[in-house]
Amino acid sequence: MNGATDLSAFSMFMCAILLLVPLIAVWYFKLGITKNLVTSTLRMAVQLVLIGFFLEYVFKFNNWFLNLLWFLVMINAASFSVIKNSGLRIKQFALPVLLSFIIANFFVVLYFNYFIAQLDFILDAKYMIAIGGMVLGNSLRSNVIGLGDFYKSLRRDEQLYFYKLALGATKYEALLHFAKKSFVAALNPTIATMATMGIVSLPGMMTGQILGGSVPLVAIKYQIAIMIAILASTVLSISLGILFTVGYSFHKNGILKKEIFRTNP
Repeated sequence: MNGATDLSAFSMFMCAILLLVPLIAVWYFKLGITKNLVTSTLRMAVQLVLIGFFLEYVFKFNNWFLNLLWFLVMINAASFSVIKNSGLRIKQFALPVLLSFIIANFFVVLYFNYFIAQLDFILDAKYMIAIGGMVLGNSLRSNVIGLGDFYKSLRRDEQLYFYKLALGATKYEALLHFAKKSFVAALNPTIATMATMGIVSLPGMMTGQILGGSVPLVAIKYQIAIMIAILASTVLSISLGILFTVGYSFHKNGILKKEIFRTNP
C-alpha cells in the first residue's frame, strides 16, 4: 500500500474555503466567537507548521535526551492547560498536577514502547512523541473534566463534605464521594468512544496508519493498544492529580481554600 497523497497548495486553499461553513454559521447565529474561531485556527496552523519543521530534526537525530526533553515540554504545556481550563489557580496546582502527569504519562508511554511495541530503543522519537502526544492529548481532556468537576462539586456541595466529617469520616473518606463522581464524568467520554469505535467512527491513529500504507489489521492492533494506554494514563493522572492537589487545597482544619479558584462562586 502506498502512503497518503500529498496535499498541494490548491488543496490547502480549498480546505480554507471549507472553513467558511462554521464561520458563516457563527456569524448568522451571532454566537460572538468569530474572533476566537479565526485566531484558534490560525494559531493551530502556525503551531503545526513550526512543529512539523522541528520534528523533522528531532526524528532525524533521534537523541534520547532531546526526545525526553520535548516530551517534558509537552507534559508541562498539558499540565498548565488542565489547570487553566479547570478554573483553578496555577500557583497552587502547577507542581502537583505536573508531577501527576509526569508519573502517569512516562509510565504508560515507556510501558507501551517496551512491552507492547517491543522497541529496542524505548525512547525512539517517533514512538515517544507520537504515542506520547496521543496519550497526553486524550488524558488532558479527561483531566480537565475530572479535576475541574472534583473541586467545583466540592465547592458547590461543601455542606455534604462537612456532614461526612461530622459523622466521623476522615478527610479522604469524606472526599471519596466527590472523587467517584468526578471519575465517572471524566471516563465516560473515553468509554463511549471505545464502545462505538469502528462502527460510528474510524479513529485518528488507525486512519493515519492506513493512509500511511499500513495493513488495516496492523492499524487496528495499534488502535486497540493506544486506546487502552489512553484509558490507563487517564485513570493514573486523575488519581494522582486529585491525591497530590488535595494536600494544597485545604486548611489545617479541613476547610477548602477558596483562593484555589480563579473565579468566585
